[in-house]
Amino acid sequence: MKKILKYVILGILILGALWAAAWFVQTNSKSAITYETKSPFISDLEQKTVATGKVVPEDEIEIKPQISGILEKIYMNEGAEVKAGDLIATIKVVPNEQALNQAQGRVRNAEIALANSKIEFERNKKLFDKGVISNQAYNNLKLQYDQAVQELENARADYQIIRRGSAGGSSSANTNIRATVDGTILEIPVEEGDQVIQSNNFNDGTTIATIADLGKMIFEGQVDEGEVGKLQLGMPLEISLGAIEDKKFDAKLRFIAPKGIEEAGAVQFKIEGDVDIEDDFMIRAGYSANASLVLEKRDSVLVIPEALLQFDKKTDDPYVEVAVGDQKFERRDIEIGISDGVNVEVISGLSESDKVKVWNKTEPIKIGEDDEEENSDD
Repeated sequence: MKKILKYVILGILILGALWAAAWFVQTNSKSAITYETKSPFISDLEQKTVATGKVVPEDEIEIKPQISGILEKIYMNEGAEVKAGDLIATIKVVPNEQALNQAQGRVRNAEIALANSKIEFERNKKLFDKGVISNQAYNNLKLQYDQAVQELENARADYQIIRRGSAGGSSSANTNIRATVDGTILEIPVEEGDQVIQSNNFNDGTTIATIADLGKMIFEGQVDEGEVGKLQLGMPLEISLGAIEDKKFDAKLRFIAPKGIEEAGAVQFKIEGDVDIEDDFMIRAGYSANASLVLEKRDSVLVIPEALLQFDKKTDDPYVEVAVGDQKFERRDIEIGISDGVNVEVISGLSESDKVKVWNKTEPIKIGEDDEEENSDD
């Protein structure tokens, strides 16, 4: 009897072990994650790129003096609207002593030459009136006298220019710094009392003021070499300014640099675009801006969310996993086109009826029985 009971208990233990093993296998065969699926759909796609840069005036004119000296008075402030010819500043001339001395010597020489020429001319005029000398000889003496008069005037004018900056008190005196174009004064980088230098062949000269028309603005930015080949002159831009929220300005691409500049290991190409400025907005020079450019566009194409894509580790070819049953999926290679950063075009490999696995879903965190008991005790 004891022997039979022993075999019964042993059989029960064996059956229990088999049942536990089967339960364990069945439990672990179930997926820890229930994957969701999404179907392809028809949509329009635009592949865009964003160029960072700034908005600047189309033309900035630098006003420079025509004579060196000390800035005596500034009549305008930065931001002032000016017309061509408006007086901006005046310069007090500090003459070079050597040049002034030479100019004085030239005046004196001209006075001496004129006095001598006058004596000679008046003496020969009397002889001409008596018929002693010929008409040609008289004309030559008169020409010499007139030239001596003109030379004295020129010497005196040069002396006044060196001494005062102009030959007279006219509005076109070199000491008067005037606007050369209509516009807004962007900058006056000098102050009263500063020494300024005239523009010449060896020096750009001191900038008294910078003037620009703020109604004619352009966008200056840079694009990567991988995208510059897709740009075309005249294509539309959409400009966003950091200083003006919730407002976009239209622009047209007008320039693409023929040569790139390497920055931080990447080659960048400069672009420019004419910006349409509305009268209701005040655009200041140097505003930071972003330009959105549409590189490619597709209408009514089959797309899927870009997050559904997977890539082969060896070939880097794109593929997705398509549902073939309840939580059963098979790999399907596809061909893709352009992307807008959210959705990607599907050229071949999928249809609208397919259900694509959302493969990058993470497993939810489960609280263990010990944690539950500990929480219940609390």
